[in-house]
Amino acid sequence: MIKKLFISTLAAVLTLAASAFADITVTDVKGRTVTVPKVPERVVLGFYYEDYLAIVGPGALDKVVALSLSTWKDWRPNQFALYEKALPKLSSIPDVGNTEDNTFSTEKVIAAKPDLLILAAWSYDALGEGIKQIEAAGIPIVVLDYNAQTVEKHVASTLALGKLMGTEDRAKALAKNYQDAIIDIDTRIKAAGPTAKKVYVELAQKGPAEVGNSYGNSMWGALIGSLGGANIAKGQIGNWGPLSPEYVLAQKPDLIFLAGSEWLNKPQSVAVGFGADPAVTRERMKAYMQRPGWSELPAVKNGDVFAIYHGGARTLSDYVYAQFIAKQLYPAAFKDVDPAKNIADYYAKWLPIKADGVFVLPYKAEAQ
Repeated sequence: MIKKLFISTLAAVLTLAASAFADITVTDVKGRTVTVPKVPERVVLGFYYEDYLAIVGPGALDKVVALSLSTWKDWRPNQFALYEKALPKLSSIPDVGNTEDNTFSTEKVIAAKPDLLILAAWSYDALGEGIKQIEAAGIPIVVLDYNAQTVEKHVASTLALGKLMGTEDRAKALAKNYQDAIIDIDTRIKAAGPTAKKVYVELAQKGPAEVGNSYGNSMWGALIGSLGGANIAKGQIGNWGPLSPEYVLAQKPDLIFLAGSEWLNKPQSVAVGFGADPAVTRERMKAYMQRPGWSELPAVKNGDVFAIYHGGARTLSDYVYAQFIAKQLYPAAFKDVDPAKNIADYYAKWLPIKADGVFVLPYKAEAQ
């Protein structure tokens, strides 16, 4: 009896040990099989910083041994500063550069000796031969894609990262939160019926004298299309690029969204994001509406010009911006939806900082 009990106990212990050290395998958004021998303890983070923090949860940054710094610190300086205050370790994490300005260093990634490299799909594509060097060093790479702005890729990215990092419950809850929000949006839209409103989005970074990017098949463009809006950039550009001023005037958009952020050294940009002042945001928006011919656009005439946080696209919280855009396309169907409150609630639940600032803002509140 004692012998049988010993054998049974030993078998149970061995089973637990085997499961504790079993490989973790996922399929990423590129269809690649990614396997790690255990939950990674050393991570190099290439992008999707807030999504990583939300999915992995408390202690997430303790695992990060290097990251692409400028695409966070320079693109979202106010946001970064808040995280730096909440997570002091952030200021001492080494930088590996980024693919956007060709500073990404495969040597620095390899030197950091990570158990996992997290890359956005666009960075993975840009690295080319560098991927082979990293993989040859035995470093697993998982590719995420929130830029595509599809439920499928948002969910796949979230669940893959959660499984790899041993936080499947958080990942499943975040994925469900996203799916439920999009289902609610779709349900309201179907009940409202089709809209004929034309939509123009512009990256309001360089000031009104220079036309910023609009979005065709990705980011804001993909989001508008999924909401049933008529994106005037569709068919004119691919992922992103500027539209001609003459084309915008000829299209007569009913809604204009100026995508602003916290950019450094961009004194004429539409200031949106953490720490933004609504009065300053509206002042910068006003300058755009004084462009030649814009006073005759339906959006400007009717006060349907809005600021929206560019940093909010391509994230697990971007359903809030979908709500905001949908609220302008179908006002009656979304009259009880408060996107500004929802973004605050999301940060309160999932992230270590508060959403204090301007994230969605109509211009017309000041104009009336």
